[in-house]
Amino acid sequence: MSNRSWFFAAGGQQQGPYPEAQFRDLIARGQVSVQTLVWCEGMAGWQKAGEVPGLMAGGGAPPPMMPQGGAVMGAGGYAGGGYGSGALSIDLPLWSFLGYCILLVIGQIFVIPSPWVVTAYYRWLFPKINVPGRPNLAFTGQVGDIWYVIVGLALVGYIGVIDNRLQLLGIPAQAALSWMLMRWVVSHLSSNGQPLPITFEGSIWAFIGFQLLMFVSIFTVIGWAWVITFWMRWICRNLAGTRREVVFNGSGLQVLWRTIVMSLLFILIIPIPWILRWYAKWFVSQTALVERGAYAA
Repeated sequence: MSNRSWFFAAGGQQQGPYPEAQFRDLIARGQVSVQTLVWCEGMAGWQKAGEVPGLMAGGGAPPPMMPQGGAVMGAGGYAGGGYGSGALSIDLPLWSFLGYCILLVIGQIFVIPSPWVVTAYYRWLFPKINVPGRPNLAFTGQVGDIWYVIVGLALVGYIGVIDNRLQLLGIPAQAALSWMLMRWVVSHLSSNGQPLPITFEGSIWAFIGFQLLMFVSIFTVIGWAWVITFWMRWICRNLAGTRREVVFNGSGLQVLWRTIVMSLLFILIIPIPWILRWYAKWFVSQTALVERGAYAA
């Protein structure tokens, strides 16, 4: 029952999909009222929330609806081109998530399996992300696309192990490879089986600069949290091809205390799966889509 995803209409635009827990939170906060039109797979059509006798399992895209004025609303909003805004969310099955995290570590250690592991992870991960107005998100990249980049990232991780003096030299190489990986991932996303025209336009030199700044900020004890925040906002600003603007709303202080809590609980070992999921879900929830020009960083 907890796997249901829901859509609702607000301000003349479709919102969702939202997992059940988040949808109930919207109801509790009054964003979804008894008069709000809602839908989930299994329902014959859109109904007022107060008239729905129960919630049904499912997770597909809703059928077209006819709001006031006669414009047809589909999975991306009004036919005229409107798209819903709002925060992203993610459904992470606990043990599957932990299993993939372990596989990623194993792939990194043994290097050769890393392209298969990384590609499988992205194919598993992206369908779990709920993006307003973009149902059924998927990753379409293939193992052979940039296998050498993923292998290179795994090999760079050994530089500091071989010789600590070479660790600083490995940072630019790691940053450049990570930049290539990000461009590949972003350019291989689809929604409802249709490729999304999204690209990452950030400069490789800026990416390397952020990576070096991140290394230096570690010596400030807490400054790295603010570097991560500004880095995330820079990445979001450089996502091109979207009708809406992608923003990161988290603050340096929020990143700091959550990372400290996660690190402390890691010492206890047993809470690791739950704290990893908690941390990942928070990061995704801080990413949002807004109308262009409506957000001031």
